[in-house]
Amino acid sequence: ITALQHCTMGDSNMASATVKIAGVVALYWFVSISMVFLNKHLLSNVDLNAPMFTTAYQCVVTVATVAVLGYFRDVAPFFNQFPRFQYKPDVAIKVLPLTIVFVGMIAFNNLCLQSVGVAFYNVGRSLTTIFNVVLSFAILGQKTSMLALGTCGIIIAGFFLGVDQEKSAQTNLTFLGIMYGVLASMCVALNSIYIKKILPLVDGDMWLLSGYNNANAAFLFVPLILMFGEWGEISASEDIMTSAYWLMMTIAGIFGTAIGLVSMLQITVTSPLTHNISGTAKACAQTILALQLKDEARSFMWWLGNIFVLGGSLAYALVKRREMEKATSNSQSNDSGKSAV
Repeated sequence: ITALQHCTMGDSNMASATVKIAGVVALYWFVSISMVFLNKHLLSNVDLNAPMFTTAYQCVVTVATVAVLGYFRDVAPFFNQFPRFQYKPDVAIKVLPLTIVFVGMIAFNNLCLQSVGVAFYNVGRSLTTIFNVVLSFAILGQKTSMLALGTCGIIIAGFFLGVDQEKSAQTNLTFLGIMYGVLASMCVALNSIYIKKILPLVDGDMWLLSGYNNANAAFLFVPLILMFGEWGEISASEDIMTSAYWLMMTIAGIFGTAIGLVSMLQITVTSPLTHNISGTAKACAQTILALQLKDEARSFMWWLGNIFVLGGSLAYALVKRREMEKATSNSQSNDSGKSAV
């Protein structure tokens, strides 16, 4: 009877864990895909052509969200991860180099999303891994194995094939849209490098860094709004006077914060590798959904380009994971050898 009880409890725990993982992955997919489609609507389907203003407002929402979550840190254990956010100018200045890169990242991301279709969006920003390898070597001196470089070659091939086939599909793909995607990819890679440098300045607190980063960005977007001539667009817009517009803008901003939270949650209940696999599958589902919603079809070669990009990115993650495990194993073996001596 005891053995049977243990077996039943084990099955129950396994079922509970499976449901929890499935729920977290589903939440990650929902937030990520919804955020992309909502931003695409705000950037392309309203009468306000002001991507810098849209991005700036979402930064303000992120700061407000982090501050509100920090306010409840003593209410429940879940909120303990959020700091009580206070904007200190001396800390903000130290974070500024990262913010400049961050502004480039989110600005070019939204400009790319405005200029290309959601179906092409993942391919358009697929060179992040390539820039990560190049910039890590140029800035940090980190070398990449030949096997990992081989997966990068697959991604590059997929990018160029995807661009060629997207043009052949007679979409409104422009050179500017492609360049926005390339620049967004470069800034994403730079952002990850600078985070490693700046994070110790805020005691390793990612949420505190997010608060300062977005607060700084909100200020930096003001001259960009003026430079892009968006003030005239803002004052002439009719949509900006509606509550529905501001509701969608606010939800998009909250989702921008939520994606960081659900990403960490997914990594916690699964693993970094599973998170990468989930992200790859999500990108595929997002592409299919975008085509279905517009009732569009693409050629076999177009899909092959997507497969190269997604497959190459996943292969790179697998290779780097294996190399990290090997390095950790070798380090532990060396430590054991020293202890034995």
